[in-house]
Amino acid sequence: MRQTPDFPIRTATAAAHRSSTRLRVLVHLLAVALLWASDVLPPTSLNSSLRAQFPLALSDANNDVRLIPTTEPLPLAQAPLSEPPLGLRYFDADPVLPGVLRPPDDMLVAPEAPAVELPMDRFLYPIEAPLGYTGPTGILPSEGPSGSDFVPIEDRWRMGLPPWDRYGRGNPLIEDYPYTEGSLWDPYNQNVLKGDYPIIGQHTFLNITLTSQALLEGRQLPTPTTPFESTSTPGQEEFFGDPNQFFYTHFFKLSFDLNHGNAAFKPTDWRIKATPIFNLNYLEVNELGIVSPDVRNGETRFREDAALEEWFVESKLADLSPDYDFVSVRAGSQPFVSDFRGFILSDINRSVRLFGTRNANQDQFNLIYFDQTEKETNSTLNTFEDRNQNTVVANYYRQDCIWPGYTAQASFHYNRDDPDFLFDKNQFLVRPDPAGVFEPHGIDAYYFGFAGDGHINRININHALYYVFGRDGLNPLEAQELDISAWMAAIELSYDRDWIRFRSSYFYASGDDDITDGRGEGFDTILDNPNFAGGEFSFWQRQQIGLFGVQLVQRNSLVPDLRSSKIQGQSNFVNPGLHLLNLGMDFEVTPRARLISNCNFLWFDETEILEQFIFQDPVRSFIGTDLSLGLEYRPWLNNNGIIIAGISGLLPATGFEDLYNPSVGEVNDLFAGFMEIILTY
Repeated sequence: MRQTPDFPIRTATAAAHRSSTRLRVLVHLLAVALLWASDVLPPTSLNSSLRAQFPLALSDANNDVRLIPTTEPLPLAQAPLSEPPLGLRYFDADPVLPGVLRPPDDMLVAPEAPAVELPMDRFLYPIEAPLGYTGPTGILPSEGPSGSDFVPIEDRWRMGLPPWDRYGRGNPLIEDYPYTEGSLWDPYNQNVLKGDYPIIGQHTFLNITLTSQALLEGRQLPTPTTPFESTSTPGQEEFFGDPNQFFYTHFFKLSFDLNHGNAAFKPTDWRIKATPIFNLNYLEVNELGIVSPDVRNGETRFREDAALEEWFVESKLADLSPDYDFVSVRAGSQPFVSDFRGFILSDINRSVRLFGTRNANQDQFNLIYFDQTEKETNSTLNTFEDRNQNTVVANYYRQDCIWPGYTAQASFHYNRDDPDFLFDKNQFLVRPDPAGVFEPHGIDAYYFGFAGDGHINRININHALYYVFGRDGLNPLEAQELDISAWMAAIELSYDRDWIRFRSSYFYASGDDDITDGRGEGFDTILDNPNFAGGEFSFWQRQQIGLFGVQLVQRNSLVPDLRSSKIQGQSNFVNPGLHLLNLGMDFEVTPRARLISNCNFLWFDETEILEQFIFQDPVRSFIGTDLSLGLEYRPWLNNNGIIIAGISGLLPATGFEDLYNPSVGEVNDLFAGFMEIILTY
């Protein structure tokens, strides 16, 4: 056995070391206790709007927040305070005791500060700055903290978060890091002007939106000459002249949306919205009698217009279930789209709407009554003149109907358009249609429809089916009263494969086959704006193609309805109808850019109406091929900046050539291109 004569000495040394360690532990714990019992707390970043809410005393120029005992709230600071350093000061790991934190060395000695002699029954606590641009709070503190474990923060929307340096590099601007601070001019991050923080109290929010929407468009359209008065080109003999046109329009919108609720957590209790709009629009053509029937007005037209487009008040009438189902009413000029793709009615107009949800928001319903106002001819904005037209729409939506992700809709539309006589702002006759009998007439039309949107397993689907019936008091083309009975059907199927969507769709609008039978079998809408088969990028759908005083097809419409104007004319159920077959692909090229390509094949459903309208036989059915390519670009990955551009062309076939064929030569291909820039704050 090995001898260990120094064993008692080593044992005594170990005991002394343990005693020394215990002593150091007690000293550290006592230092920490004294520190917290005195007045030292880590510094923090204080938002200027919060400093006015909470009585804080600062210990020195470095803005170290001190633990101040008080029984009464301290007076608010009268002078602006300098911004303190960002971030809290964290305790360090004790080098001797694992798992024990100790304050930094420079905090062991409290900085010099004026002594505050107050009873030790209340404590103040540092408040973190919120991330966005909060503006001043609307909440005055009603009580102070009752201790370090209870610090009331009454403005719950302006609670902050501690700073977090994700990569430990001081949050350089060139790297991604959480908690981006907002500013007054930042519409993307949190901002009190965008409804992220209440502007009054805890439940009243204001959302201010400024929008600049500019459109530049060059196009080629069949453009008639004026051979019996004067022409822009001496010796011109053809009925259709130079097709080139240039169009520019610019909308400036300022929207104020004040609502009372709980942000996205429950439906709005009440809401007030107003949107004034100012518009500039310019048209240049190469023929006389287009911008105005008076050839002395030349080939260009420039107009300015201003309107209060949206203005309404909204109030929740009742809660229908514990799942936030509700019923509300909204009155005033408001936007409304009656189905998924805007096939029948898409408008902003004067109305009263009752709407709500059922079954934990699985069902939605609308009942709306329109008392339409007249629209300005060139800007298409609302005026305050009465239109003598009333529309009622009722629809009901069911989500996850049969298949998860598929929404079904049933709808009813009633349109009452009273007899009226109107020349538009350019002095063209728009009511009644300048074709056939120029006699004011009333229309009562009833639409029943079923539509669906969503996906069934991997296949995306959108479809609609409508039947319309009613009476037309005196149709201009038939020159007699007629019964309305017409159909419309549409279906789109698409399939997503990685970054490409493959689409195919079909659209049908029934046509009238006899202009003398007293029946209106050509389908027409109320005020449509369909997003279908290429939408705004399609030549056929985007352009307004005129034909002898009326329009073969309206701007932003699919139906060849032979009415004078979509926004000011009356529905016409004596028209040729349409078959449209679409093939298209959408490409998500980058997260910022999307390409939309479409090919449409177009046929008239019936051509007898056209033959009798233009006194020409025959008119064949194949209209032509519509090719288009569009680009949607979002440079900031949001909707604050959007650039939309497109090119399209109509390659005329026999049916289109029969309508617009010149005396010499043949109908040329028609092309158009546009660019739209939308900037939003």
